[in-house]
Amino acid sequence: MIAALPRLRRFCQGLVGHVQDGDDLMQSTVERALSRAHQFVPGTRVDSWMFRIARNLHIDRVRAAGRRGQQVPVDELPETMGEDGRATVESRSDLAAAQRALQAVPDDQRAAFLLVVVEGLSYREAADVLEVPVGTIMSRLARARGRIEQVVGRGPGVVQ
Repeated sequence: MIAALPRLRRFCQGLVGHVQDGDDLMQSTVERALSRAHQFVPGTRVDSWMFRIARNLHIDRVRAAGRRGQQVPVDELPETMGEDGRATVESRSDLAAAQRALQAVPDDQRAAFLLVVVEGLSYREAADVLEVPVGTIMSRLARARGRIEQVVGRGPGVVQ
């Protein structure tokens, strides 16, 4: 389980789009995995099992947030904060553009993209994690790549 933590952290951060929220999701995932270790099927991959737990927790959180409405952190309110120079520079970087492009992709496509492209899982392994057919993974991945190309293709500084 410990060996899977760096990949799990990257997957969680990719799902939610923020480092702190990703770390919270990872912590919840590890907590759930430890408390339900008896449900793990010996002979299967621990990382796939944990990716599935993280995905399910993320879906639950998105649904719960939809019921609660939009929440805005106090530090993001324009009336209370001046412009952050660091944030301005980061928003111009290629990494920030790629992260924004990834967040523009729907959750199901983003999960498939992260598992296959970032984590290096095969289509079959990603399909097992997401509990969908391999063809669905291929379709989601193609749509995710197209959406990312569309968003990033606008040029630096124009991505919204």
